[in-house]
This record gives sequence, C-alpha cells and structure tokens, in this order.
Amino acid sequence: MTSAVDLGIEDDRGRLYWAVVDTWNVVRRGLTHYRRQPVNILWQLGFPILSVLLYGYVFGSAMKVPGGGDYQQFLMPGMFVMTMAFGFINTAMMVVIDSTKGVTDRFRSMPMAPSAVVAGRGVTDLVVAVAELTILALTALAMGWRPSGGVLDGAAAFGLLLWLRFALIWLGTWLGLLVPNQEAAGNLFAVAFPLTMISSIFVAPSLMPDWLGAIAAWNPISSTGTAARELFGSPVPGGTGWIESHALLMAFVWPVVLTAVFLPLAVRRFQKLSR
Repeated sequence: MTSAVDLGIEDDRGRLYWAVVDTWNVVRRGLTHYRRQPVNILWQLGFPILSVLLYGYVFGSAMKVPGGGDYQQFLMPGMFVMTMAFGFINTAMMVVIDSTKGVTDRFRSMPMAPSAVVAGRGVTDLVVAVAELTILALTALAMGWRPSGGVLDGAAAFGLLLWLRFALIWLGTWLGLLVPNQEAAGNLFAVAFPLTMISSIFVAPSLMPDWLGAIAAWNPISSTGTAARELFGSPVPGGTGWIESHALLMAFVWPVVLTAVFLPLAVRRFQKLSR
C-alpha cells in the first residue's frame, strides 16, 4: 500500500520534472530567437569591441599599468568582465520585450512551474554569454592578446567571468520585471556605465583619488577583473587593501551575494504579476 509519505515524494518528483521541462521549453524558445536573429549577439558585442579599439589603440599609449607591463594585455581581461557586466541590460531588455508583447501574460495563463520563466531566461542568457565570451576571446587573440597562464587557470578565469554573468542575470530579470517599457530598459545603460567605469576594468584603482579608488576596489566587477588577470597571467592592478589581496575569493563570493539577493526578488516579482 502506498503511504502518504510516498505520495508526497512522488508529488515532489513530479513538480521537479515539470519545472525542468517548462524551463527547457523557455530556453529553447529563447535560443530559437537568437538563432533566427544572430545579429543580436553581434550587436551586443559592438560596444566592447569598439572600447578595445579605442582604449587599446587610441588611448593605450597614454595609459599606465602599475608595475609596468603592456596595457593591451591588462585591458583585455577587463573587456571580458565589462561584456559580462553589461549583459544585465540585455537581460532586462528581453524581459521587457516579452512583457510588452504579451508573451509573459501567455506564460502566466499556462499551467507552468512559477520559476520556469525566470530560470529559463537565466539559462538562455548564460548560453548566449558563452557565445559572446567566445567571440570576444577570439577577437582578442586576433588583436595580439596572449594569456600566459596555464590551461586550467584560463578555464577557471572564464568560469569566474560566467559566474559573474550568472549572478547579474537575476539583477537584469528583476529590473526587467520592474521597468514599464523598452525605453526605460534602455536607460539602464546610465546605471551600467558608471558601474563599469568606476572599477579596475580600464584603470587600476591605485591610480585614482583615494576615495574613488576605494569605491572602485570594492566594486564586485573589480574583484572578477583582478582574479581573471591573475589567472590569465596578465598585469594586475596592484593595491595593498584586503579586497585587492583576496580577489580570487571575492570573485566567487560577490556573485553568491548578488544571486542570493536578486534571484528571490526576480521570482517573487514574477509571482506577484500573476496575482
């Protein structure tokens, strides 16, 4: 005879199964959209590539790297971080597009797992981030960037970059569920730009005024950038503060904190929409 406990276990397994299936369907829909319009990925890479050309070639000779070293080797890991950081704007934009076109309402009317839409958006964006990072890395290699770290260190660096992107997906999803239209989502660039500029992406915090350098050093993006540079064997920003000395640790911890904050907020916001 089947007990109530057994029925509860089967119930949980059934819910988990359908949550995975629903999530996969959302992912498949999102990837189909990108496959039919691959120019979207190339467009998202336009700004980082232009920044590489601008800072690497136009301003590169005037830039300083603490302790010496080639600025282009210093810059490229920062460009990888910037691409991952800017990704939350694309996430918010796609969420808003689905909302304004009624796609989100259709999802809400279906017997789907409540977390499937948010989780599906996250997995889709992570797959796209892998494609973006691959294209940008190939561009960097073509421009002369050469990582001097080992293969495992390089893989770990790319893993930390994707870990940051994973955390920022939930920020973008939450913001996309909050803003009313695409124009408002586009204005999020005003948030992303200072977030990336006041960091170690382009200039070492030690070269900034003390108060600004402290803000830049504690920026989660700086921790990922410094950790990636260490693993790639590129010149690092330097600095003697605790946060700079523990960049590898914080490159893992910061995304955990961001995910713990914004993933529940994103799921809760979507659930509130359906009430």
